[in-house]
Amino acid sequence: MSLSTTLDPVAVVGVGADGWTGLGAAGRRAVTDAQVVVGGRRHLDLLPESVRAERVPWPSPLLPALPDLLAAHADRRICVLASGDPMWYGIGTHLVGLLGPDRVRTVPHPSAISLACARMGWPVERVTVHSAVARDLDRVRRDLVPGRLLLVLSNDAHTPVALARTLADAGYGPSELTVLAALGADREQRVDGTAGEWTAAPGDPLNVVAVRVVAADGTRPLSTVPGLPDDAFDHDGALTKREARALALSRLAPTGGELLWDVGAGCGSIGIEWLRADPASAAIAVEGRPERAARITGNARTLGVPHLRVVQGRAPEALADLPTPDAVFVGGGLSAPGLFDVVWDALRPGGRLVAHAVTLEGERELGERAARLGGDLTRLAVDRAAPLGGFTGWKPARPLVQWAVVRP
Repeated sequence: MSLSTTLDPVAVVGVGADGWTGLGAAGRRAVTDAQVVVGGRRHLDLLPESVRAERVPWPSPLLPALPDLLAAHADRRICVLASGDPMWYGIGTHLVGLLGPDRVRTVPHPSAISLACARMGWPVERVTVHSAVARDLDRVRRDLVPGRLLLVLSNDAHTPVALARTLADAGYGPSELTVLAALGADREQRVDGTAGEWTAAPGDPLNVVAVRVVAADGTRPLSTVPGLPDDAFDHDGALTKREARALALSRLAPTGGELLWDVGAGCGSIGIEWLRADPASAAIAVEGRPERAARITGNARTLGVPHLRVVQGRAPEALADLPTPDAVFVGGGLSAPGLFDVVWDALRPGGRLVAHAVTLEGERELGERAARLGGDLTRLAVDRAAPLGGFTGWKPARPLVQWAVVRP
């Protein structure tokens, strides 16, 4: 939705830790030409007394109040101050969404990412960036791969300590940490150490943490390709096994920005791997048993996707009022009365449904659905090598039938 109320484009000026002295001519002109300057108190305090515009601090909470704030000053020239590059995890993106790109004029400052890479000597294109500002730090766990370069935008002075603990807990205590504070200012500071031995006291709240990921001995890196080892999940047996999980996710086909319903989620493995494949996606895990719902939350944090939404309740009743899914996975068959009709009606046109069955009754139901609606039926039988007396033989797992269908 576009909210186009201002007569002049809103100027959005990126400000660095060096404040007014670090602004170029375009940024200074946007500020001095404004009748209203909006920003955080830290940014407003950086302006010299020669700036005569009315200074308006951000309301809290910010985003819900933004439309009313813009409307209140619709007939005045507005300048918004932001940190660094306003289009990188910044207010600029929200303003463009409200006003449209033609109503916003952005004057960026070098971002904290560019400055941090310059200090570290890292190529920007090789760096994975996370923000801890109003976001769960456990998201970093998804990208813990030996040798990877991470930059974490801190929420406050305590973020480096919390990040060090998270890395150590995940088995990456030897990772090299560098806290870069007040980048670009005269008071710029740098503190180096390792996650497992981090002892530095909290410093400047305006900081970025650079991480070179190093695994501790015995730590097993986990791929984002679907099909994690079964023991990567805490479960009580309610788990879609590795081979079946990889097959299911290939048919669910996660792509950026889509929503999955994982119905009868068990330990949450399908929803978790959907999100690990693309963190820009969303997933809702629906599970009837409270102890399993709690286990899903724990698994999601451990595996770096704490934004997985968990709904405790039995399907189909628990599915009422959930947002429209792009894909649905039903791991325990479609035998619950009314379940199929609910998920099929909820699924958007072009959405994918994947259902598994391990019983004869479940197979028969999937076969009947496929005969009416089409799609693909696949029977998966997996044998694993196991001890057989003094020898090794094949031990078959329970066969599984999968139905995968796209709603017309």
